[in-house]
Amino acid sequence: MTRPIHHPAPPVQADTLEDNASLRASCGFAGVILLGFGLAYALAGTALGAALFPRQAGGSLIVVEGTVRGSELVAQPFVGERYFHPRPSAAGFDPMAVSGSNLARSNPDLRARIDASIAEVAAREGIDATDVPGDLVTQSGGGIDPHITPEAARVQVARVARARGLPAGEVDALVVAHTEAPTLGVLGQPRVNVLRLNLALDSAR
Repeated sequence: MTRPIHHPAPPVQADTLEDNASLRASCGFAGVILLGFGLAYALAGTALGAALFPRQAGGSLIVVEGTVRGSELVAQPFVGERYFHPRPSAAGFDPMAVSGSNLARSNPDLRARIDASIAEVAAREGIDATDVPGDLVTQSGGGIDPHITPEAARVQVARVARARGLPAGEVDALVVAHTEAPTLGVLGQPRVNVLRLNLALDSAR
């Protein structure tokens, strides 16, 4: 009777075992990163933000009589004599296209636009061109800056008061009431939220 011939299995090379172990470790680490940091971390952060700061997480919306009038974080293009005007916007006040003009300070087009804006604001507010605040003629980097300086609000008080038939002192008091202090007393500068101020005007009279 002939005995079967057993062929020994080829030895497994150590390099192959190490490569397989490295591949498994890499795939496991990638899974942890994708699921842990890419999904679980984002969901946890969103849930925590909604729980601790529900209004901010929802967009800092301003609701008047059950109707959303806008966000205190996004400027709106107010026009007309009855309203305070915001900063100019290179993005057309479109929150989906936030941007600055990207024009260098040395660009003659920027200088021409600012000069034209100064003349327009001076004529509209009845003030000298040298008294026009810079933020009323310059565009913010994002294009939807909701704030102006208290100085930019004050130069508009006379026009708004006249258009609404209100005492200038009453309109100025609204500006003072809606002037926000620097964050934590040190971050940023005093500022006025244009949307909130205009909504207060509509409620006043």
